[in-house]
Amino acid sequence: MPELPEVETIARKLAPILTGREIQAVDLRWKRSLAAPTPAEFNWRLVGQTIQGILRRGKFLRLRLSQDQLLIHLRMSGDLDIREGTCIPEKHDRLILGLTGDLSLVFNDTRKFGRVWLTSDPDQVLGTLGPEPLADDFTSEILVARLRNRHRQLKPLLLDQTFLAGLGNIYTDEALHIARLHPRRLSDSLTEQQGVGLWRAIRDVLQEGILRNGASIDWVYRGGDFQNHFRVYGREGEACPVCGTKIEKMIVGQRGTHFCPVCQSDKDVIFS
Repeated sequence: MPELPEVETIARKLAPILTGREIQAVDLRWKRSLAAPTPAEFNWRLVGQTIQGILRRGKFLRLRLSQDQLLIHLRMSGDLDIREGTCIPEKHDRLILGLTGDLSLVFNDTRKFGRVWLTSDPDQVLGTLGPEPLADDFTSEILVARLRNRHRQLKPLLLDQTFLAGLGNIYTDEALHIARLHPRRLSDSLTEQQGVGLWRAIRDVLQEGILRNGASIDWVYRGGDFQNHFRVYGREGEACPVCGTKIEKMIVGQRGTHFCPVCQSDKDVIFS
């Protein structure tokens, strides 16, 4: 599943191409890709609207239209593609938007987990998301306070999109390694210094991910090279870049988790 850097990369790529183009045709090829509204309303509301900008919120893409917002969550295998000229649908195309300038915006989704919303009130979909980790107003003090108000293991807490928006398995593992925190460490057991260190690590790893256009680790997402700079993620049995100890993998909160047993020692972890 693409995480914040991958979705941000997609948004930045699409924005200069799509901004200002009018939606002239809608071809919803798999109705279950549409979360809301009904297919009939989706079609008539979209046609004639102009794309005014493309933003990101957490792992959601936000196409700001002249009247509504089109929200897209790519989930496991979704991708957005721009095609020129006559668009001949491909096997896994779920939604095709015909645009001015002889372009089509295509939502392709092999596993069919991705979802699309058309809404005049994005908070109906995005309202439960936690803070944006790269926002100027997301300070270390805010993260420390939020950590202390929870009694949860760090790995599943950071994956909780209502706690913090945009992190997934890759960037959580990488940030915890930079911060030298065990993935099972309880959030309310961190010192203020450790909380500040985690805040800095989260922002640093996300910014590096964006700088490198995200990670390309399967056949769906291409172009990024952050996978060539992973510290622990996907490197089970390889040497830790800090101490040389072999990276280990365990399950935390039902998610595969990579960590260094020395840099991220469990001696201070209270297991619960």
